[in-house]
Amino acid sequence: MSETSTQTQLEQLKQFTTVVADTGDFQTMKEFEPRDATTNPSLILKAAEKAEYAAIVDASVKEADDTSLSKSARVDAIMDELLVRFGIEILNIVPGRVSTEVDARLSFDTESTIAKAREIIALYEKKGISRDRILIKIASTWEGINAAAELEKEGIHCNLTLLFSMAQAIHCAESNVTLISPFVGRIMDWFKAKEGRSFEAAEDPGVLSVQGIYDYYKKFGYKTEVMGASFRNTGEILELAGCDLLTISPNLLEELSNSSEPVEQKLSVAASETKDIEKIDMDENTFRWMFNEDAMATEKTAEGIRNFAKDIVKLEQMIEGKL
Repeated sequence: MSETSTQTQLEQLKQFTTVVADTGDFQTMKEFEPRDATTNPSLILKAAEKAEYAAIVDASVKEADDTSLSKSARVDAIMDELLVRFGIEILNIVPGRVSTEVDARLSFDTESTIAKAREIIALYEKKGISRDRILIKIASTWEGINAAAELEKEGIHCNLTLLFSMAQAIHCAESNVTLISPFVGRIMDWFKAKEGRSFEAAEDPGVLSVQGIYDYYKKFGYKTEVMGASFRNTGEILELAGCDLLTISPNLLEELSNSSEPVEQKLSVAASETKDIEKIDMDENTFRWMFNEDAMATEKTAEGIRNFAKDIVKLEQMIEGKL
């Protein structure tokens, strides 16, 4: 019996790709041993609503509540404390990095995004966590990517999320962003709704989008890492084996760990370098036009920002209830 047949798909996948846990749940991280973890407002909200995490929420309120501030400033300070406390709990479990997201309502404000990212990093550093272990998560708007370009110069590493198009990916790479998170499943959702049909993993539009971005990056030697995200099934994940990183939800991590079907590497730097790809010069006009021409990307980016903002408001309301 060959060695791979006794290994789970998750173990095999880890030989080609860095596996990241897409969750705010600590138990899951302990179970599947990812290298990194990503969170977002929706995941933190889900975790914060659970009884077992009430102590973290209460400790954040106690630590950061300053009654001399206005109510909104108090809530804002507690929110940052809560995100950082969750981040630190996660870093006690994973050996690598955690992604902490900037308020989605700042997605079109470069200066405020930079300011908020610096505040989050300062809070981590005050608690003894090196900035090398943190990725600041920012939506892939023109303004967000420009904020990330500035932050990277200060040694604040960024993960550009809600990424659905080549225009966003190229601007990120040219801005020397550390990491991008192209959303596979949400792309597929859009095409499924539009075309009224399902897709096999190999022809899944989300998978093809990430493959195209990966090829472009490797062909032109960009250092930005590609982390496939937002998966709907294990088929999508396995079609991207070999991608720099893949961030995977608990239910799909479990599926991969319950199967020992063989996993083959689908993406490699060597293969990408041989592809015939045209280089695109990216400036603001090109970005805005390419992005505008991509109905899926414009719709899904806007929808993602709205939904994250909605969950931030719910989280704020939970905190307000504790003041």
